[in-house]
Amino acid sequence: MNILQKIHPVWALRLGLGLMYLYSGSGLFYNPSDWYGFAPQWFTALVTPFVSIDTYLRMQGVGEFILGLLFLAWFSGKWGVRVASAIATVELAAILIFVGVDLITFRDIGLLGAALALLIISLKSPPGEQFVAEHKKVSSITQNHPD
Repeated sequence: MNILQKIHPVWALRLGLGLMYLYSGSGLFYNPSDWYGFAPQWFTALVTPFVSIDTYLRMQGVGEFILGLLFLAWFSGKWGVRVASAIATVELAAILIFVGVDLITFRDIGLLGAALALLIISLKSPPGEQFVAEHKKVSSITQNHPD
């Protein structure tokens, strides 16, 4: 049996989004000035009366790092994935709506699709049933299904 047939797609989505959020979160936290160009002028003007842009970007980095951990934590279950994917979906949709089109918009569209797919999958998980257990059950059913 091919190893890819043993892995449920949920784990690929969680791994991809989790690593992406860990990477962007640490970048935002440790090197906020690298991200100045991605914050629209109107947004910077809105935030800076309350906190410096560096402080805001570092707080954003902590939030994204936490999202990354939620995606990667196998024990977070359905609710952890549901919360992380809902926040990621809203964040990425807001970026697309309020930041506009730039050279990396194509990535944001793909990430939005991945986060939304994971949210939909987590919402379809029956109440009271473990998220991971359901995917193991579905995987075993599909593996035994003759093609």
